[in-house]
Amino acid sequence: MNKPDFEQFLKESLEQTKDIAPRRDLWKGIENAIASAPLEDKQSSYWPKLTGIAACLLAGLMAWQVVLNQPQQNTMTNMSAFFEQQKQSLLVQYEAQPALTSDWQAQLAELESAEQAIKAALQSDPENAALLQMLAQVYQQQLDLINKVHEPRWQQI
Repeated sequence: MNKPDFEQFLKESLEQTKDIAPRRDLWKGIENAIASAPLEDKQSSYWPKLTGIAACLLAGLMAWQVVLNQPQQNTMTNMSAFFEQQKQSLLVQYEAQPALTSDWQAQLAELESAEQAIKAALQSDPENAALLQMLAQVYQQQLDLINKVHEPRWQQI
């Protein structure tokens, strides 16, 4: 479009009336479309809602089942197994080394009887934190006793 054509187009566009009427009457078609459109009842299906609720309920039940069937961690058994492994390792390590005192096995027997008493108390209350702490301390005392009795003289200074 060159400049004179554009000027002429602009002039014609401005001269046109602001309201542009359609070439034919559209209202009859609009009225017919509104009158003939069937009113659809919005019958919402309950299946999507029902399946959503069922899925949530199923997920909740599965989570609850997992929590209930989770194996109980027996803290005392785990701690005892770890300690026994440590104790046997130390005894094997110091097997050839002479003990510095002669009554260390009697002291170890006393600590073992304390261990058995605490284990008996833990049978009635397996998750008692105070008893578990006492058991851990007795185990540590046994390990310390074995280490101190067999450590060389030059390390005792």
